[in-house]
Amino acid sequence: MNLDALHRVSLRRMLIVLLLAGVMVGSLLQVWLTWHTARSAVNAAFDRSLFGAVKAIDANVSTESGGLAVELPYVLFEFFELTANGSVYYRVATQDGLVEIGSPDLPMPDAPLQDRQPHFATVEYAGAQMRIATYQRSLPQSVGGSSDTRLVIQVAEPFASRDQFSRRFIAGALARDALLAALAAAAVAAAVAWALRPLRQLRQEVAARAPEDLSPMDTSRVPRDVLPLVEAMNQHILRNRELLDSQRRFVDDASHQLRTPLSTLQTQLAFAQRASDLPSVQAALAAVREQLRHTIRQTNQMLALARADSCDVQAEAVDLAELASEVTRRWWPQARARQIDLGLEAAAQPARVLAQRELLEEALANLLDNALRYTPAGGRVTVTVGVDGDSASLGVSDSGPGIPPDELGRATQRFFRASNSQGTGSGLGLAIVASIAKRHHGRFDLLQASDEGGLCARITLARR
Repeated sequence: MNLDALHRVSLRRMLIVLLLAGVMVGSLLQVWLTWHTARSAVNAAFDRSLFGAVKAIDANVSTESGGLAVELPYVLFEFFELTANGSVYYRVATQDGLVEIGSPDLPMPDAPLQDRQPHFATVEYAGAQMRIATYQRSLPQSVGGSSDTRLVIQVAEPFASRDQFSRRFIAGALARDALLAALAAAAVAAAVAWALRPLRQLRQEVAARAPEDLSPMDTSRVPRDVLPLVEAMNQHILRNRELLDSQRRFVDDASHQLRTPLSTLQTQLAFAQRASDLPSVQAALAAVREQLRHTIRQTNQMLALARADSCDVQAEAVDLAELASEVTRRWWPQARARQIDLGLEAAAQPARVLAQRELLEEALANLLDNALRYTPAGGRVTVTVGVDGDSASLGVSDSGPGIPPDELGRATQRFFRASNSQGTGSGLGLAIVASIAKRHHGRFDLLQASDEGGLCARITLARR
């Protein structure tokens, strides 16, 4: 199973499996540590008991007669043999072995002995595994004709008793570890279920929503780790809601704005059909042509507004001065036909922004169309490109009648036309420009033109 397939597994199941695997590994490590520690503790306890037997024999060694004598503590040895579950062997001798008491064939350690320091070893003796404690100390005088004054005391016991005790001790420790591991596994499963409860509630909330419900999801009970995901989903919901609202507005606007022109066209065509003389027919067809021109322009404006509201901005580096020069030259024939002075003023500093060039061209074209439409003959229209710190602006000012100050706040609403406007218009030009500026996270301002005396419309965007 690759990583992608693993991530498609249930989050709850994956967390439980991973955490339980960690618990299992920890439990196995704990078992090994328990076994190792228990064996060490049992050996240490039994070795201490074995050394106690050595010290008891040492306390009963006598050399007063010139020889080596030992009065064995039989009660202690009987108890020791009982706990050892077998025979206990001992040996008391000089280091050279010339004088000895007990079992003479008990093996000596390979390593040199240190005085009064016990040495423990596991050996094969009498057909069984034995644990031997060896202890050496100095005698005040030589004994039994031996010139060696070092006394060696050895005691050996079988491993049976300590093996039996170790098994019981380790079995109890393992049972405790197994219980703790089971409790830890249950705690892990319960903790995972409790931690994922907000996600289940979120899933149930989303599943219970009505299809038309596009309100943001409540994030008050969402865990911090999942909060960025839910916030991204809310942003997606918001974008979808804006898109649906834009589509709904477009349908409403189209049904409202096109119904009257189409009805007018039908009436004018009916009049042309009924007219009997050529001048009347030509007049009716001229009216139809004008109405069609107005309807086509209004439809194109509504389509442009819908595109500005809903399209994804494909940003690229755009030089506002170069764009303004190109669009302005494109509108010079219309300006000359209306006897209007159309000029361009661009800042000396580079005015580069990240934007979609086609949308900015659409915005500037709408501003120029409005300015040329409402500026009287002999007037002035100026396209300006400015730079102010981290922002760049693209604007159009004219010497027309402008917009009354109390109506500037509503000028970017759809189908709004100022009270002093004359002629025909769709009332969508400034709304399109405002929507394009918003899509680029910029600002659209309408001001009274200080130089021209009419209206100044300006788009402000962040510089690249």
